[in-house]
Amino acid sequence: MFSMIDLYSYRTSNGRKVSIMLAECGLEYSLHIVDITAGDQDAPAFRAINPNGRIPAIVDRDGPGGEPLALFESGAILLYLASKTGKFLPADEADRWVAIQWLMWQMGGVGPNFGQAFHFLHQHADDAPADAVAYGRKRYGDEVRRLCAVMDARLASCAFLAGGAYSVADIATYPWVALHKWFDLDLAEMPHLRRWYAAIGERPAVQRGMDVPSRDEMEKHAQECAETTTKETL
Repeated sequence: MFSMIDLYSYRTSNGRKVSIMLAECGLEYSLHIVDITAGDQDAPAFRAINPNGRIPAIVDRDGPGGEPLALFESGAILLYLASKTGKFLPADEADRWVAIQWLMWQMGGVGPNFGQAFHFLHQHADDAPADAVAYGRKRYGDEVRRLCAVMDARLASCAFLAGGAYSVADIATYPWVALHKWFDLDLAEMPHLRRWYAAIGERPAVQRGMDVPSRDEMEKHAQECAETTTKETL
């Protein structure tokens, strides 16, 4: 089937937000792998789509007025796709703003702090000062636990982050909570968050979106890039 949406992404929590949303909305798309470990994000062709050089990004060739629209920033993309399809954002104005509120909470809190915690735990340079690493682990580790406590308290009184309906707020937050084991977080200590996490993880669209790009697709992309590099050097 011909796809009107091009997705530029990689296997990260931010990328998975958009692939989950596309799957949940039932939208066909063409995947373009941007290998951020190989510097693909700095290629001029990608920078023309996202001058910030970060994934994910999309190009909707059937955008407003039938004109192509390029978008970056995962939160903006989720809101755009919700508007385009009429899904996962409440129609009621008050409820809609509650959903947007929790989406912005993810964008400004969960994503940055979970990302920094992951860096200091698993990605810091080998020669990074030990005291700086220890400080980063405590600072961001504490904030990850605080944010999880906020979610657990919120979910004690409602099924989903925005209230009674699954929304873009849940779609944006789930891929980060999926990293809980990397932070040594025991969701058994947060029963409401654990219930939410299990329920969302059972959704077929979430399972599909979490596997984008698949390991096989990543391996194929790496092989194609290696072959291209070899030809260019001959």
